[in-house]
Amino acid sequence: MLKKRLYQCLSAVGLALAVGACKTPELVVKNESRNTPARYSTATTAPQDSANTARLQWKQFFTDPNLQALIGTALENNQELNITLQEIEIARNEVRARSGEYLPFVGLGARADVAKVGRYTLQGATEEQVDIKENRRTPAPLTNFQLGAFATWEVDIWHKLRNAKKAAAMRYLASIEGKNFMVTNIIAEIANSYYELLALDNQLVIVKQNIGIQSNALELVRLQKESARTTELAVKRFEAQVQHTRALQFKLQQSIVETENRLNYLAGRYPQPVARNDGSFSGLVPSVITAGMPTQLLTNRPDIRQAEQQLTAAKLDVQVARANFYPSLRLSAAAGLAAFTPGLLVSTPQSMLYSLGGDLVAPLVNRNGIKARYYNANAVQTQAVFRYEKTVLNAYFEVSNQIANISNLEKSYEAKAREVAALNQSIDISNSLFRAARAEYTEVLFTQRNALESKFDLIETKMQQLHATVNVYQALGGGWK
Repeated sequence: MLKKRLYQCLSAVGLALAVGACKTPELVVKNESRNTPARYSTATTAPQDSANTARLQWKQFFTDPNLQALIGTALENNQELNITLQEIEIARNEVRARSGEYLPFVGLGARADVAKVGRYTLQGATEEQVDIKENRRTPAPLTNFQLGAFATWEVDIWHKLRNAKKAAAMRYLASIEGKNFMVTNIIAEIANSYYELLALDNQLVIVKQNIGIQSNALELVRLQKESARTTELAVKRFEAQVQHTRALQFKLQQSIVETENRLNYLAGRYPQPVARNDGSFSGLVPSVITAGMPTQLLTNRPDIRQAEQQLTAAKLDVQVARANFYPSLRLSAAAGLAAFTPGLLVSTPQSMLYSLGGDLVAPLVNRNGIKARYYNANAVQTQAVFRYEKTVLNAYFEVSNQIANISNLEKSYEAKAREVAALNQSIDISNSLFRAARAEYTEVLFTQRNALESKFDLIETKMQQLHATVNVYQALGGGWK
C-alpha cells in the first residue's frame, strides 16, 4: 500500500514538473501598423486615382536608346547586383537545409575494431567463467565487424522545424526583394548620371560660345584702348574674364570625365566613351507622373516588401523560440550485421542486429538560456515592426517630396527661361552701347557674367527636373519589374 502511494506521488510530481516545463514566459508583443494617408500631401489639388507610373517597365519610362543600352548593360554586369544574386542563392540553400531538418536522417555505415579486456575486470572474469563452463575460448584479442543502416528523426510536434523552414523561406523572398530594390536604385543612379552628363555637355558648349563672345569683346576693347577711348584697366578686366571662363571650361571637362567613369563603373566595364546625343537635352520634356494612392506603395516598393518578409520571418522565429520550452521527441533506429570475423557477417539470422529507441526530453531546471533566446527573438520581432513602419513612412515622404519638387521646378524653369531671354537681349544692348561709348565696360562684363550664370542655371534646373522624374519613379517603386 505504501509502495503504491509512493508511485502515485512520484507520478503527480513528474506531471507537475512536466506542466511547469511547458509554461512559457509572457511577452509584450508589438504589432505593425499598415495604415497610410488617403492621399499625398502635395501642393497640387488634383484628384488622385489608382493610375500609377510605377507600373511602367523601365524601357517604357526611359525612351532614350542610349540610356536603355546603359541600363541593360548594368543589369547584366554590375558587380554589386551580381553579389546580391549570390546572396539570393545562399538564402535559397538555407531553405533547402531547413527543409531537410524535419525529415528523417538515414545513413549507411561500416565499423571494424579490435579489443582485449583485462583478465581481472568484470568483463574479463565473466568471459573466463563462460569459457570454462562451455569448454570453449573467446578469441583474444576480440575483433568486431559491423555493417548496417541507422536513422534518426526528430518528430516536429510543435512545428518548430517547419516554422524555422518558413522563416528561412521568408528571408529568401526578402533577399529577392532586396535585389529588386537594388535594381531600382541602379536604374535611377544611371539615369540621373546620364542626364547630368548631358547637362555638362550643354554647359560646356555654352562656355565655349561665351569664350568666343568674350574674346571678340576683348579685341574690341583693345582697339578702343589703341584709339584712347578706354583704358588698360578695361583690357585687363576683359582678359581676366576670358581666362576665368577658360578655367571653367577645364573644370567642366573634368566633371564630364568623372561622370562618364561613374556610368562605366555602374555598367561594370572599364572607362570608355559613353554614347549620347547631347543635342537632345534642350528638347527633353520631363515625363508626366501619376503617383496613384499611398496604399500602392505597400505592393510596389521592393524595400517595403522586403521589410514585410523580414517581419514575417521574425514572427516565425518567436514561435521557434517558444517551442524550445516544450518536450522534444527524437526517434532512432538501426539495423545491420555484426560478427567477430568478416566471414560470419552473412551468417543470418545469427549475425543480424537491430535497435529502436525514442527520447522524450523537456527542459526543467535552469531555463535561462531558453528564456534569453525567446526574449531576444521577440526583441528582434519588435525591431522588425519599427523597421517596417519606418520604411513605409520614408517611402511616403520620398514620393511626397518629389511630387512637390516636380511642380516647383516646373515653375522655376519657366522663370529661368524668361531670365535667360532677357539677359541675352541685354548682352546685345550692352555691346551696342559700349561701342557707342554710352556704357561702361563694367556693364558689359556684368551682363556677360550674369547671362552665363543664368544659362548655367537654366540647364541645371532642366537637369533637376529630369532627376525629379527619375526619383519619383524610383520612389513609387518603378523599375524592378
